Amino acid sequence: MNLYREPSPNVMRQSTSTRDAIAWATERIQTNFHRRDIRQLDRELKLRLEERLKERGRIARELHDTLFQGFLGASLILQGAVEQTPADSPTKASLNRVLQLMHRVIDEGRDALHELRSSPPSSLSLEESFYGLWEELAPAGVHFRILIEGLPKTLKPAIQEQLFLIGREAILNALRHSGSSNIEAVIEYSPRRLRLVVRDDGCGVDPQVVSSGRDLHWGLQGMRERAATIGAQLRIWSRLGGGTEVEVSVPVQAITESSASFSGLNSEV
Repeated sequence: MNLYREPSPNVMRQSTSTRDAIAWATERIQTNFHRRDIRQLDRELKLRLEERLKERGRIARELHDTLFQGFLGASLILQGAVEQTPADSPTKASLNRVLQLMHRVIDEGRDALHELRSSPPSSLSLEESFYGLWEELAPAGVHFRILIEGLPKTLKPAIQEQLFLIGREAILNALRHSGSSNIEAVIEYSPRRLRLVVRDDGCGVDPQVVSSGRDLHWGLQGMRERAATIGAQLRIWSRLGGGTEVEVSVPVQAITESSASFSGLNSEV
């Protein structure tokens, strides 16, 4: 005799409902933990950014008060020695070269101190930060424009800081070394990535320098290291006489909520 009895429809419905409730509850728990992890990560990133800015400010002050002031004092002494050296002296040319080198080191040191102290305010978007940078530099005879493609997004502070500093280095390189009359920054927001491109129409960079990145004068290695810290890819295209293009792209996972405040904006300075 078969004692097995098929479960009633009511029992089967109750069992299905229980499984659905358990699955729903499990999904809610996982979602809440995920949101909590994201909030915790954001708090940690903001804290690390604040600590980093304080430390950079401290280093900049110490460099300015010690090493930088020492170079300035030495350059003044050397300037006096050059002025007192007769024009026909065999050491005149060498002293002038040393003085020029010291002036270049001082200029680059001033730029480095400015970079340590400067950081895009958290209240500004990436494109607004570049506008502020250009207004601060205000170079004569150079045309600059920013193109924004796609729907802009609010970036995590640590991501925006590194993107700004990479773009800043590319813009300063174009101003200092390329002799270009046009500089363009493109910020592209796509569903998969954020892409920042800085290009100029200047003299270009030696391909060996681009591939090796060993020339500290251009700061290429620093840009690569900054890109690596945020999981971005950095590409540099250049040829002598053909201008330079610096591109950095970040996966969309590094980006937070989108904002429509600058959608479709094309602007020039």
